[in-house]
Amino acid sequence: MHDTRYAISADLRLDLPQARELMTRLLAAEGFGILTEIDVAATLKRKLDVDTEPYVILGACNPRFAHQALQAEEALGILLPCNVALKQVAPGLTRVWLTRVEGIFGLVENPAMGEVARTVDGIMQKVAEGLRAEAG
Repeated sequence: MHDTRYAISADLRLDLPQARELMTRLLAAEGFGILTEIDVAATLKRKLDVDTEPYVILGACNPRFAHQALQAEEALGILLPCNVALKQVAPGLTRVWLTRVEGIFGLVENPAMGEVARTVDGIMQKVAEGLRAEAG
């Protein structure tokens, strides 16, 4: 695994499109939808004529938790949505990183954020475990 203070990781024995589909399904089961999708590889090719491995960033959001967070700290919008990055590191192998919400929201010095951050972080951990169980 390649976990950091700000990301939970999982290596999946799937191509990126399959990993994206699984990720979307597991997030939806937890009340998260995908608001944005950035195809990093396509953007780098178009803007810099650089070829890279497939890499996609998904912006995932749960409206209830986003609302709670914004009520506690209105500037928190700059840290939303919860991003998920997927990179195909080899044929049939995709590395996924999910936002470690407690690590990111720890930047905000507002005790009211603690419960929301812990709850969402727990959900991201659960999704990572689901990824590993289904495709690890």
